[in-house]
Amino acid sequence: MFIQESDYKIVIGETALKVVSQADQETRANAELEAVEEISGYLRPKYDCRAIFEAEGENRNRQVLMYACDIALYHMAASLPNKMGMEIREKRYEMAIKWLKDVQSGIVIPDLPEATTETGEFAAPSIRFGSKPCVDNSY
Repeated sequence: MFIQESDYKIVIGETALKVVSQADQETRANAELEAVEEISGYLRPKYDCRAIFEAEGENRNRQVLMYACDIALYHMAASLPNKMGMEIREKRYEMAIKWLKDVQSGIVIPDLPEATTETGEFAAPSIRFGSKPCVDNSY
């Protein structure tokens, strides 16, 4: 699994994690899978998500890891009674989604493996080109 229990210390305390995950490993595992898939949805067009999420230990991208924890915690907190602690989770979730959108649009360029085809070429072109139809304004 991409996220280890010790990784949550980046964004939440140990006691708060037990409350948020409701001391249920299945709830936490499901939230982590949802977070990975949500992040993959933003990164998949340009980056090799399999390589990103199969990385282990220090080879994992720290920013992706932090945002994966934030998104997983957001999903776990959403199922709590009275949405306990939801304000901070929602704020951190929105920060994660903003970063992912910035990566997707090319504003932020993280150090992640790019998706390649079977021949080794980059799957997503880094430059878009084209033009609008020619307009002839002769008077």
